Amino acid sequence: MKALVARELSGPAGLEFTDVDDVGGDNVVVVDVGAAGVSFPDLLLLRGEYQMRLDPPFIPGMEVAGVVRSAPEESEFTPGQRVTALCMLGGWAERVAVAPESVSPTPDYLDDAEAVALLGNYQTAYFALARRGALRPGETVLVLGSAGGVGTASIQVAKALGATVIALVHRTHAIDYVKSLGADVVLPLTDGWLQQVRDATGGRGVDLVVDPIGGPAFDDAIRALAVEGRLLVLGFASGGGIPTVKVNRLLLRNVAVVGVGLGEFIRVRPESASLFEFGVSELVKAGLRPPPPVRYPLAKGAEALQSLADGEVLGKVVLEP
Repeated sequence: MKALVARELSGPAGLEFTDVDDVGGDNVVVVDVGAAGVSFPDLLLLRGEYQMRLDPPFIPGMEVAGVVRSAPEESEFTPGQRVTALCMLGGWAERVAVAPESVSPTPDYLDDAEAVALLGNYQTAYFALARRGALRPGETVLVLGSAGGVGTASIQVAKALGATVIALVHRTHAIDYVKSLGADVVLPLTDGWLQQVRDATGGRGVDLVVDPIGGPAFDDAIRALAVEGRLLVLGFASGGGIPTVKVNRLLLRNVAVVGVGLGEFIRVRPESASLFEFGVSELVKAGLRPPPPVRYPLAKGAEALQSLADGEVLGKVVLEP
């Protein structure tokens, strides 16, 4: 079968589209991949900068959707059934083998690319807002990096949970795109953005900040919080370094900085995975739909990753074999 193989930890340039051994096994679900997700952690993994460092060669790809080719008899899955799965590795291939507990049926009203888009990013956003941030209807959420995969999901999930959303964008060509997601206010991430956020909230500030970018915006994001506000740390996509905070500022202003790491949470509490999957599925049943993903052929995976690295992508990237 064909797959994208990481030959070296040099970013997208280290990927090779080539033939590899087929997958299989007695206790796994083998899926013919229809779409595989691409996310910022994949890019970090390919650079050797992710918390899980792997030695090449390996096949990246954490999110897939497709059709069951084979499954254990005792599982709930049958050949020909459409499914989605979180596989952690191996997804950028024509087929992938996944543990049955990591596989879920795909709703008929979603195609494979849409189903993949709802996996990592939307479950992360739901975990961040509903669990770690304890978002309540009527609160105001500020989303940094709002045109990326996690930012896109956070806007839609926050709106679906009853919040008012202010979105910051650092790419001016993304403003209309972010507005189309349902954000109530869209502001450019330029000098003076903090005052614009204060003006948009009548001087009160915001209840939650979703921060997947880190870097220089972090300090002003804390200043943007209202009393009892929570800043949710999801990552450091800006490349501007990992910020620090003087905890006396948290004490004096009665605000909190909250870590959000869905993968580690599920690793420690695996029984919780179904809770976040269920939460997202309920929002989807109520009408939430991801924006159209950006689709690339699997053979052009290196090009897709480079577009993500260059900040050219709005929303979610998927690879289609």
